Amino acid sequence: MGESTMRYPSREGEGNPTTTTTTTTTSTGRTIQREGIIKHNRKCRDIAFLVLFIAFWIGMIVNSSFGFNKGNPSRLTYGLDYRGNVCGSKHADLNELEIRYWPNPNQVYESGRKNSQFKLENARSICLMECPIPSEDALNWVCDYPEGDIQISMDEWIDRNYDYFEYLTPNLRNSSVQLQGPCYPVIFPSVNVYWSCQFIARVSNISLQHWQQMGGVHINDDIIIDKSIHRSINSRQAVLKRYMADVGKSWPVLIVCGGMLPLFLSVIWLIMIRYFVAGMTWITLIVFNILIISATMLYYLKAGWIGSDAISPIIGEHDPYIHVSGRDQAHLHFVAALMTVVMAVSVLSSIAIARRILMATSVLKVAATVIGKVRVLIVFPVVPYTLLTIFYMIWTSAALHLFSSGQIRQNSCHSDCCAYDLRLKRVDCDTCCGYRIHYTPHIEVAILFHLFGCYWATQFFIACSSTVIAGSVASFYWARGETSQEIPSLPVFSSMKRLMRYSLGSVAIGSLIVSFVEFFQSMLKSIRRKLKGIDTTPETRIEKLTSSSSQCCLGFIGWTIKSVNRNAYIMIAITGKGFFRASEIATGLIMNNIVRIGRVNVIGDVVLFLGKLCVSLSSAVFAFLMLDNHKYKSAHNKVSSPLFPVLVCWGLGYVVATLFFAVVEMSIDTIILSYCQDSEEHHGTAQYAPTFLVETLNDQDDMQRLIQGSS
Repeated sequence: MGESTMRYPSREGEGNPTTTTTTTTTSTGRTIQREGIIKHNRKCRDIAFLVLFIAFWIGMIVNSSFGFNKGNPSRLTYGLDYRGNVCGSKHADLNELEIRYWPNPNQVYESGRKNSQFKLENARSICLMECPIPSEDALNWVCDYPEGDIQISMDEWIDRNYDYFEYLTPNLRNSSVQLQGPCYPVIFPSVNVYWSCQFIARVSNISLQHWQQMGGVHINDDIIIDKSIHRSINSRQAVLKRYMADVGKSWPVLIVCGGMLPLFLSVIWLIMIRYFVAGMTWITLIVFNILIISATMLYYLKAGWIGSDAISPIIGEHDPYIHVSGRDQAHLHFVAALMTVVMAVSVLSSIAIARRILMATSVLKVAATVIGKVRVLIVFPVVPYTLLTIFYMIWTSAALHLFSSGQIRQNSCHSDCCAYDLRLKRVDCDTCCGYRIHYTPHIEVAILFHLFGCYWATQFFIACSSTVIAGSVASFYWARGETSQEIPSLPVFSSMKRLMRYSLGSVAIGSLIVSFVEFFQSMLKSIRRKLKGIDTTPETRIEKLTSSSSQCCLGFIGWTIKSVNRNAYIMIAITGKGFFRASEIATGLIMNNIVRIGRVNVIGDVVLFLGKLCVSLSSAVFAFLMLDNHKYKSAHNKVSSPLFPVLVCWGLGYVVATLFFAVVEMSIDTIILSYCQDSEEHHGTAQYAPTFLVETLNDQDDMQRLIQGSS
């Protein structure tokens, strides 16, 4: 092996006319020139994928603009009235009228019968401030919005509890007695369930007597009238809309628990790694178990399995003897049971790895030393964090608008649903069908495109952050772990410059592959759940085994691709190669040093993963506590279930933790891969390896022998 140092003209960096170039000849006769600390003879790579990424972002902007123009998030919470207006809409003079009520009980009954062609969405509905209650000594009425010959204002109509029956002409009274409006009797009590009046199949005898004395038509008082509205409120589409609306209502929780809290906890964790690395592995393990148990107990509370703080679908005060269940509660029961299994597995796994936890301490010392040398790494993740936060805020708002961007159209029900029209001054049987939000295939594609955009953008920002960190750590390694003239004064910014100038296309293709695999897995799981819901026949053992095996295979493929991508980003930062060539180099180094890398990295990766879970679980626990505030239990801002906001906070917390923990993760992986490459180029003896790294690897050998001997 021969080694010489020569002076070459600098290819990048102003104010530095020359760059030290080291020429190394390996045992195979291959000559490697290293300009400065890493190769600088770079050029733009994977340009086609960069163009694809730019085109994708243009598509995201157009797609989001469509949602902002056509969507209305209020549709996710409130229903439609007999005019097709959204309850609570300011434009339709319904600002305070947020609750949907079906005034014709016979239409509700008909929609609940088996094999009936009449649907609840065609039943006449109206927007009110609160659900009407039958009178104890008279007959209350709910009348249509005042117009035509009804000379009272909307405010007066509200003050009169929506009742102007005494002002009706004999002809209109007769029409009302026939349940054709404009006024309808209040016979059944009702309760506000997710901004819709749920009938209670317990008819008011006094009101019914008054109705019969007036010669009113027969009113069906079967339990069907209760179940019809209940099915509509708990349909899958209605529940999905409520979950999306919950995200919009709980945006302060998302900002605090999904953004600010994980930022603070991640920075604290990095600082403790820097100054208290010896105890961080044990602290992480203990805190993780405390948090997983706490999160499980909170799910138990909200599911109603312990305590008396279970969620309720009823909004506002109501009779304590009235109990209404919902699909939201069933989802919480399922998640609580799932968390029980996860908690048990987590605690047992923690006990199993406790004996090997000392191995992670020496591995984390590598990252702690690097962070101490390149201190700006601790604060660098704030840059991608800020960009990702801005993106998530815009993306979430666009998602809410896209989910509510359907067109409101009147149904063609072809049913006997005649009602008096105050504008036309006659009973109309042609346009009495109800309204619904019509979602076109175009909107479904737009929503899928928007969801995939979130996957890709998240992976892209994480990949960029990882590549910059890898470039900074590589600068440290190839200068023999010393702060010398070969290390740029600001290695992070130098690494950012190389990424922006040469490697954005390579990062784009790597993040696209990961996003596609994860999105494909999510879609397959969704399709499988739908098929199970349609097919009522029980699965055979072979079908269950095939399904489980396919899911495991997909999970393993996803994990492998993530691992390959992470190492590819490191080689992109070191060599400046394209994504596929960098993946090939990284895979070759790993295969040639699989024992060494596996022994050093496995336990360290487990501890880092537990650290990410600690941050994300903290976000979930604090989200639970914030959502327990009266603000999110009141009528206007009521969150139907904490499930979705908590899961979103958990996901955001994990993404933020991934950005910051990448400092430790990429530092270890970059040092190890650089060490392997250095060893291959110098007959198996690394020439550039810092002293602390060699000592750490030797400590790992001793620790491994100690553990094997005791087991």
